[in-house]
Order: sequence, then structure tokens, then C-alpha cells
Amino acid sequence: MTAREEGGVHIGDVHGSTFAIGDHARAESHHGVPAPRDAADEELLTAVRELRADLTRLRQSGQTARLDEALADTEEEIDRAGTAGENRRRRLRDLLADAETLTALLASAGTVAGLLGM
Repeated sequence: MTAREEGGVHIGDVHGSTFAIGDHARAESHHGVPAPRDAADEELLTAVRELRADLTRLRQSGQTARLDEALADTEEEIDRAGTAGENRRRRLRDLLADAETLTALLASAGTVAGLLGM
């Protein structure tokens, strides 16, 4: 093979695959298992699930729907990535601050707010 006839690399279907390329590359797979999470994220996940359950006991409004959607997104992110990112946490803080009556009414809302540093 001459310098002009360099071979190419073809990567086909990589669904469910893990690979790393290059110096010091590192690949980590969590196929079919939840990502590892620390105790604080585990506690937040439990509190988020409790608040979502409590929200079903309230009369639904736009405010409760937005909060439930943000909680569902947080739950999914922790399950998938092992943690909730700062943007997700900020959104929850903002929604909980807007829903002060919920925070006062539901102990689970207070728990989530406390875990978010409010």
C-alpha cells in the first residue's frame, strides 16, 4: 500500500456497543443496568418519587403539571446517568420556589427542597 492508498476505517452499527479510540481513551458501559449513584443522589431520587406520588393526591393545575414533569425528568436522569445535573436541579428549585404553598403543604416537597439546598 502506498502513502496515497491509505486504508480507511468503517464502523458499522454500534448500538449497544462501547469503545474508546485514542491515547488514554476510556470507555465505560452500563447497558441494561442503572448508572451508579452516590447516597445523596439516591436520597434525592427517593424524595422525588415520594413527591410525585403526593402530587397525585392534589387537584391538578398547570403548576402541579409542570412540577410533576420536572420531577419525572429528574427521576429519569438519575436513573440513566446516576445523578441530576445542575440545570435540572436549578429548574426544580425554581418550580418549588414558585410553589411555596405546596412546599408548606406536602412534607415530601419540603424534603426535595431541602435536598436541593433551599
